[in-house]
Amino acid sequence: MQNYDAIIIGAGHNGLTTAAYLAKAGKKVLVLERRPVIGGIAATEEIFPGFKFSTCEHLAGSFAREIIADLGLQKHGLEILQLNPLLFAPSLDEHSLVIPPALAKATDEIGRHSKNDAGKYPAFCALLKKLSAYLLTLYSLPLPDRAEPGSSTPAELLKAIWKFHRLGKKQGYEFLRLLPMSVADLLHEWFENDLLKAALAASAIHGSFVGPRQQGTSFNLLHHQLGDSNGALQTAGFVRGGIGNLPQALALAARQYGAEIRTGAEVVKIVANNGVATAVVLPNGDEIPATIVISNADVKRTFLSLVEATYLDPHFLLQVRNIRSRGTLAKVNLALDSLPRFKGSIDPGAPAPLGGIIHIGPTLDYLERAADDAKYGRFSREPFLEITIPSVADPSLAPAGKHVMSVWMQSAPFHLREDDWNSQRDLLGDTVINLIEDYAPGFKNSILHRQVLTPLDLEETYGLTEGHIHHAEMALDQIFFMRPLPGWARYGTPIENLYLCGSGTHPGGGVTGLPGYYAAKWILKKSRRTK
Repeated sequence: MQNYDAIIIGAGHNGLTTAAYLAKAGKKVLVLERRPVIGGIAATEEIFPGFKFSTCEHLAGSFAREIIADLGLQKHGLEILQLNPLLFAPSLDEHSLVIPPALAKATDEIGRHSKNDAGKYPAFCALLKKLSAYLLTLYSLPLPDRAEPGSSTPAELLKAIWKFHRLGKKQGYEFLRLLPMSVADLLHEWFENDLLKAALAASAIHGSFVGPRQQGTSFNLLHHQLGDSNGALQTAGFVRGGIGNLPQALALAARQYGAEIRTGAEVVKIVANNGVATAVVLPNGDEIPATIVISNADVKRTFLSLVEATYLDPHFLLQVRNIRSRGTLAKVNLALDSLPRFKGSIDPGAPAPLGGIIHIGPTLDYLERAADDAKYGRFSREPFLEITIPSVADPSLAPAGKHVMSVWMQSAPFHLREDDWNSQRDLLGDTVINLIEDYAPGFKNSILHRQVLTPLDLEETYGLTEGHIHHAEMALDQIFFMRPLPGWARYGTPIENLYLCGSGTHPGGGVTGLPGYYAAKWILKKSRRTK
């Protein structure tokens, strides 16, 4: 049996990023993927003949540009398309909001709703862009870790301090003040229009089990503006050919450097002898040895399913079980015969601007009530929807004249209080379609096919414990040195030579590639020190 330097469990975007960097450094790498396709939640699948869906995640604008450049992903076919407009928020009262990419045009459109908000919008975007750039600096710092205490270098700390100093006194104060704030409080300070505030708050709560009034959601707003952003909204997002072309490009890069990738290869056990990971086991009993094992699965799945409990300290296992990872998203994918016509378009004679994010959720109160529904164990009958129609920007995804629509529905708790998801799947799909119909009369008649993925489906099909797309809640007590657990922020685990690289690790969720990137850098740094 061939011995590998590293085996990576899961061919999601983070696992493939780690694989590519390790292989580039000369390591012999094997990636094992349970499903027949790579990509995890960033996969493109032809669910219905001729219609290619980004089945789960549909935007990749936050993927790290440094990774794209380092691995030459563009020469491997990756092309990320600009959103145009950045956002369209239809309204039932005929006052829809459109935010185009150009700042001057965006302020003009916002000015139709509020001159005050139009005047403040450029400064708000500039502030958030600067603060999110500094957040990325903090993400790159080695964090406190019980396995490697005191390994941060003074130069790295001085660099971060210097960059904080360069923010200036006012913006430095704003950074420290903003992180623990609720996004609702932040937006109330800046703007007056309800629809604008709700649209901007959406990314701060997307995928989280909280509403916009939860403390710390302003941090999430910054986190989700990493990558191509104007500070407040993502400016790019669709991947030409579907989001699955991102992991495909990563896989091509990894293979170019010598990595091996196998699909349909589920790992059912991580072997640890005397506290050291030595191999993985497949369903047929085959054992594949490796010097190190890296799990791109979520933290709970790794330690509660793949590792024998006898290898771990009971207190560590208790901490793992207590990680908050309650999913609150469902996904509805629709094949359409024609584009929807939303109420309140600026020009009633022209089609609505559908080339970016379509936001349904008119007020902060609306978003908060939807989150309350999930909190009490029921899915919202008035949910917040993040909709994209990627075939507008990329017609190759659907037959001529047809379209694919991708809908994230929030809030839908993994744990229903009175029902189960197998019996509620169709009702959830109907709820989403009826809500879109309210905003776009006649929409139902355009639907050719539909797929509904409940939080349970996200767990069973995509391996997301409790259906959480970020593997663990992005909350103040589960970020930085506390992600995935206090003292374990550098991708190592209590089992020697077992590492983590998924979204449940620092710096967290979203299609950024950063957990996989930082994990690879740390593993390579540690291997050089131990030689």
